[in-house]
Amino acid sequence: MIQFDPAIPKTKGAYIVGGSIRDLILGRIPTDYDIAVLWSPESYASDLASCVNGHVVKIGKRTQMIYRVVSEKGTFDISEIEGKTIEDDLVKRDFTINALSYDLYSGKIADLFGGINDLSVKKIRMVTKDIFKKDPVRLIRAYRIAAMFDFEIESETAHAIKNSVKLITNTAGERIKAELFKILYCPESHGYIYQMYETGLLYEIFPELKALHGCKQNTYHAYNVMDHSLAAFSRLEMLLNEKKFDAEFINFPIPDMDKERSALLKYSMLIHDIGKPSVHTVGDDGNIHFFGHEIFGADMAKKISKRLKLSNVEADYIDFIIRNHIAALNLYNSCDKHPPSKKSLTRFFIKCGDRTEDLLLHTIADIQGKGKDDKRNEDFLSFAAYLLKEFFSGYTIRKSGPRLITGDDLIEVFGLSPSPLFKRILSLVEESRLSNTINSRAEALLMVRDFLNANPSSTG
Repeated sequence: MIQFDPAIPKTKGAYIVGGSIRDLILGRIPTDYDIAVLWSPESYASDLASCVNGHVVKIGKRTQMIYRVVSEKGTFDISEIEGKTIEDDLVKRDFTINALSYDLYSGKIADLFGGINDLSVKKIRMVTKDIFKKDPVRLIRAYRIAAMFDFEIESETAHAIKNSVKLITNTAGERIKAELFKILYCPESHGYIYQMYETGLLYEIFPELKALHGCKQNTYHAYNVMDHSLAAFSRLEMLLNEKKFDAEFINFPIPDMDKERSALLKYSMLIHDIGKPSVHTVGDDGNIHFFGHEIFGADMAKKISKRLKLSNVEADYIDFIIRNHIAALNLYNSCDKHPPSKKSLTRFFIKCGDRTEDLLLHTIADIQGKGKDDKRNEDFLSFAAYLLKEFFSGYTIRKSGPRLITGDDLIEVFGLSPSPLFKRILSLVEESRLSNTINSRAEALLMVRDFLNANPSSTG
């Protein structure tokens, strides 16, 4: 039996509807409630706010106004019933498991379309055949709800989605982004992203991906670029879920990431190679090359970020990951497969900063997603594991220590005036400290003196 806080007014003509009923039946405690009323939603919101010691916020347009009551007991969105009865309202909803209502006055549940049974058999079923025409974002929402609860989209609904995928282009970018990221927040999102790919919905959201399917790769890959991207996405999700990485006797724990950061990393993986078809070339020896694909892809990703209305912070993160996703491989090649010098290693970590872990996890999954057992790939995975270990067991520990000198030392000891030179000198000293080549203030001052002697023109 469903029970609500006794403080909620048991008013005739007021109904708890949608996802909160679904969650309660599933044994989950919702924090957000939708309430549909037959009469003035503003009046009910005022009464509810008084009962739960909350306050009312108006949301939306005048013709579609929602009155949100915010309180310590939860958030309640009150709106007017669509139609003359609660049954009229429920028939306009998306999926059967959301087309449920609880009469606050009588305590009865209305289930017109078998939603409770669909909950028991873990099925996502559309209420009517035209739900996607009414609101195309429901195409993505079907997979979002399935991913949240580990449900299956029943066959007729899946068929309707496949026939309606082009409708998603009529949906605002921010709504697409909101539903997509809720899928990526789920720890087991890969299967549902793959289903979106199979129906063609993923291509309608990201038309830039279409060219990846027919784009063949070099002998180090078993898949075309699209299949590789999906395989790498799956490997990344496995790494994030298992929270450890194994490579040639190196077992390294992966620190926890919050769901927002994990979702951004998975999103980046999904589109990380979109630049490849544009720079595809074949050498005289027959080998396939994608020179500069990371730069081209990052520029394309910027346009997608604008289209989906991602925040500047989110777009910057995605740009960094895609633009630098082969940086570790370049470091590996530049070292001729040997461990990098302390200086080059430190410069890599400084450049990547707090995103080093994310970038290396992305790189590892990218290599694993090639789908081919190859000595070169195995050697690089060991190298990437070495970088991860050095980052956490060496670099981050040293970075947490105090700087050896400051700008005040440059003024007091060397008589320098504040200028852009300050940043250059302090960066050189900090790089040497992080490289563990100097460890004291005296060594730092000596290093500065040697630098100034070698660059006399820099001071004047």
